[in-house]
Amino acid sequence: MGVVVEVNRQYTLDLEAAPERVPQIRRIVAAHLRYWKLECLIQPVSLGVCELLTNVFRHTEGDKRCTLELRWTGRRLTAAVLDHDPRLPVLGGGEPLATRGRGLAMVASLSDSWGTHATADGKVVWFTLRAEAPDAQRLVRVHPLRALPEAQRPPAAVTRRPLVPLAAFARG
Repeated sequence: MGVVVEVNRQYTLDLEAAPERVPQIRRIVAAHLRYWKLECLIQPVSLGVCELLTNVFRHTEGDKRCTLELRWTGRRLTAAVLDHDPRLPVLGGGEPLATRGRGLAMVASLSDSWGTHATADGKVVWFTLRAEAPDAQRLVRVHPLRALPEAQRPPAAVTRRPLVPLAAFARG
């Protein structure tokens, strides 16, 4: 058996959501996933994060500042975007050939689970992808993502459908 090493990979970035930032954010996300040896997740995570940031830019009123959080537990990668607009997004059907209004549907289709919850000063929108560690014998449990308190984390068995909204989140 290998030595047990705690995996606690987390990255947080405060930024202003703007279209010109998307290429830079894609590079940052890709660099962190490469460092964490999760190259197979670069495309879906980058796409999901960019969709969430685009939603902040297009749909929040006033302040476009937000926080991107990436957290890898050794079994699951969670990406969350926290912003200051209290209005929760709604998953729409969208027309198949529409050029807008399909972002959350895309996030839902590329992730194992996703959700959105009100916070004390806005909301958080998150998605997860299963991501087994290269050496799963070396992993132990870590603390949950700051935006997802332990009592409100997604269930261990994830599905490819939106989760029922959990209790309100508090930023810690």
